[in-house]
Amino acid sequence: MESTEIMQEDIVLPLGFKVWGIHCGIKKSKKDLGLIYSEKKANASAVFTTNKVKAAPVLLSMENIKNNEIQAVIVNSGNANACTGEKGYSDTISMAEKTAQILNLKSDDVFVSSTGVIGVPLPIGKILNGIESFEKNIDYTNDDLLSFAQAIMTTDTFPKINSTQVVIGGKKITITGVAKGSGMIHPNMATMLSFLMTDANISKSALNKALKQSVNDSFNLITVDGDTSTNDTVLILANKLAKNEEIIEDSQEYELFQKALYEVVENLAKKIVMDGEGATKFFEVQVKNAKTKEDAKLISRSIAKSNLVKTAIHGEDANWGRVLAAAGYSGGNFDPDKIDVWFQSSAGKIQLCQDGHFIDFNEVKAKEILGKKELKIIVDLKDGEESAISWGCDLSCKYVEINGGYRT
Repeated sequence: MESTEIMQEDIVLPLGFKVWGIHCGIKKSKKDLGLIYSEKKANASAVFTTNKVKAAPVLLSMENIKNNEIQAVIVNSGNANACTGEKGYSDTISMAEKTAQILNLKSDDVFVSSTGVIGVPLPIGKILNGIESFEKNIDYTNDDLLSFAQAIMTTDTFPKINSTQVVIGGKKITITGVAKGSGMIHPNMATMLSFLMTDANISKSALNKALKQSVNDSFNLITVDGDTSTNDTVLILANKLAKNEEIIEDSQEYELFQKALYEVVENLAKKIVMDGEGATKFFEVQVKNAKTKEDAKLISRSIAKSNLVKTAIHGEDANWGRVLAAAGYSGGNFDPDKIDVWFQSSAGKIQLCQDGHFIDFNEVKAKEILGKKELKIIVDLKDGEESAISWGCDLSCKYVEINGGYRT
């Protein structure tokens, strides 16, 4: 068996991928249109929002990915093209057709995404002109991953990119991901937008399984504000140019690939939470010793989502009762008379609750621990052997300010 070492290196694109980002005029000055192109058609897998209200690009891309390989992705920011009726869907088709035209592809080979304000008609003329400008200005010997990452941002304060490499069967495989998200983050089968690229040769079924497994344990365990978007999408493209033997399900090679993929998506998921709108603190909720994995996930996610927990974290108030309350309405099974709770940061660790009841603790020390920008809430259910981790951020006055004027 060849080396299986995972290598963190500088951010690089997998073989055969090119990406660009430009300003086409949806926003006043910032980049707002991105393009991904693969030299070869790629196996593709995606997870989409479970929100009943789905944006037009989500509906089209759900169809395009069913039975087709994907070779290009076109994505705009500044306008979600959601709740825009038949015209919105027609505009999405136009985006796919224009992208296919400039790249000499079929429109079914194009994946379309949008993000931004809901319920506003898409400025399709500006977008189509922008796509045409790609045709005039694209240099296939060059690409710009940072520009693409910037082009898909909305209220994000920084671009979110991660990359890793793993040797499988003697071939070096690269996995690179880009994500955007800052507000309206409480994903269910996806996050705001994330695009993953790999040159691995992996079967469609194995790719589907690896993506869903990675998303369930990363993007689906983050929360900023408890809102699930109309446009949530995570897409992965695998174009096979690493020329490894095909990775199939339930193999050692699959486990190596899945581990590397999870490393990338976990990093992106954490960056989204760290960039939560108005956030000043990032916290991790560790639930230990649950009866089942599902119980642990439900409880950890409920605590991370709780607005009362978030505001207590923001105010540096060791209000552990809010943690128990959020666990109690999570739907997860546990015995309230067994639960222990700790807060931890670089300033130390303190127990606040034992067997579901108050214990004396040093309030000054607790406030010092909560004063750090990164901290952990540790919940021991003492009921089994399963565990789960979720990630969240505090809820500040700045969040209200940002979202009170989002359209303007």
